[in-house]
Amino acid sequence: MDIDRVECLSIPDASMDVDDVDGGVVGGHRGLPPHSALLPAGGFGGGGGRVFPKVNVAGGGGAGAAAGGAVAGGGAGGGPPPTSVHELLECPVCTNSMFPPIHQCQNGHTLCSTCKARVHNRCPTCRQELGDIRCLALEKVAESLELPCKYCSLGCPDIFPYYSKIKHEAQCSFRPYTCPYAGSECAVAGDISFLVAHLRDDHKVDMHSGCTFNHRYVKSNPREVENATWMLTVFHCFGQYFCLHFEAFQLGMAPVYMAFLRFMGDENEARNYSYSLEVGGNGRKMVWEGTPRSIRDSHRKVRDSHDGLIIQRNMALFFSGGDRKELKLRVTGRIWKEQTSPDGACIPNLCS
Repeated sequence: MDIDRVECLSIPDASMDVDDVDGGVVGGHRGLPPHSALLPAGGFGGGGGRVFPKVNVAGGGGAGAAAGGAVAGGGAGGGPPPTSVHELLECPVCTNSMFPPIHQCQNGHTLCSTCKARVHNRCPTCRQELGDIRCLALEKVAESLELPCKYCSLGCPDIFPYYSKIKHEAQCSFRPYTCPYAGSECAVAGDISFLVAHLRDDHKVDMHSGCTFNHRYVKSNPREVENATWMLTVFHCFGQYFCLHFEAFQLGMAPVYMAFLRFMGDENEARNYSYSLEVGGNGRKMVWEGTPRSIRDSHRKVRDSHDGLIIQRNMALFFSGGDRKELKLRVTGRIWKEQTSPDGACIPNLCS
């Protein structure tokens, strides 16, 4: 696709009308460093939290022997300095936390089941054959631990049993959001305020205040629809941020255009809002109403679920008018917040 032939215009006020258009399709982004606030503070538990128990490591016994000493009550002095339990549960190969099955060699050196296959059944510490020995003592020790969420530095106050920690972290409401930019795969992650600044400063997206919009999307060659993505637009209303997407792609054998809205926050918050999209021309119109999807759902996941306003190319050219050789599609819409009256009825609340 020739990116110079794709144009887009954002108009914040629904009452405005514009005929001259310029802009372009998104063509990628430069490499961006990870947000410094999200770098681990060090240690297995993500930094901070409660004090972990200590066990004495008997010389020559490895992590497995140390775990056995912890279960049995530990040994007397004379060995190496005590090592914290969460350090014993760190795989020496991938440095991730080890979960059952935890394997060990004959000398007591441990590693996780994922890395066991990677080291070709050889202990990475002493090079002895690993075999199929389980470190049951260390697995028992792990069952007795409670650890802070790894997102505790981002505000999560919860502490979990060792085996529940990973499941929680996959759904933790304090986990970072990934960049919602759709034109290319952007690996930047952070909280909402950081991502808003990132979208504005690094991706140069259009930023608007207000809950109504009127956009005119233009493409000189509408037969080129494969993965044509227009510039993302971010709206600020009700104290929240919303991302408006518009793009063209193949739906089966049919070329289509699609517009949809994503909410910059979690899914449970997104349910408090609704939006409508309208496109029309030549005395006809199409209307879509729905709930914005959270940016926890990737742009591709939302698009592939068809959760938005979908316009077939022939219909889009009909709405464009003229000789139907150029796409000139006007999409209007609004965002509102659902409120409940004392009698239980839903009352839409439009921003001023």
